Amino acid sequence: MARGIERCAIFHDDLDRDVFLSRLTSLAEDGAFQIFAWSLMPNHFHMLVKTQNAPLSEAMRSLLTGHAVWFNRRHERVGHLFQNRYKSIVCEEETYFLELVRYIHLNPLRGGVVGHIDELDDYPYTGHSALLFNRPRDWQSTSEVLERFGRSAGWARAVYRKFVCEAVLGVPTHRERTPS
Repeated sequence: MARGIERCAIFHDDLDRDVFLSRLTSLAEDGAFQIFAWSLMPNHFHMLVKTQNAPLSEAMRSLLTGHAVWFNRRHERVGHLFQNRYKSIVCEEETYFLELVRYIHLNPLRGGVVGHIDELDDYPYTGHSALLFNRPRDWQSTSEVLERFGRSAGWARAVYRKFVCEAVLGVPTHRERTPS
């Protein structure tokens, strides 16, 4: 996880987010790490990753420095973009892994970036939409997450979505909303 300095925005618009995702895609495709969950918020981002052929510090330095340089040039600003070093925690237990996936993917809903779970299902700036196959991301390790929910892809997606919805009390799904 990394946050903007003084909680300032690190993404002003979709171009900022798309350029960041392009950099993240390159790192994942080059084998720096395996990405299980991710979410971009206006002033921070979350990722659940497993390191592969590069130390986490090198991959994160490349991601954060590259984004900061590009962002500062584009928005005609100078100085630090990110507050301190990125924050990392070790995830060793299976139940914690699934909770992290859910927590990360619900960030845009809980933070008010999207209005309800149906919007989240197709929101392009979180890995949730990739797990539902609404926005495929070849670089995201979707099968490693979905296999924890079932053997067939369709069943696993349905169980995963139910798992996510269970954490969102009071937020109706498309099927539960009453017509206006």
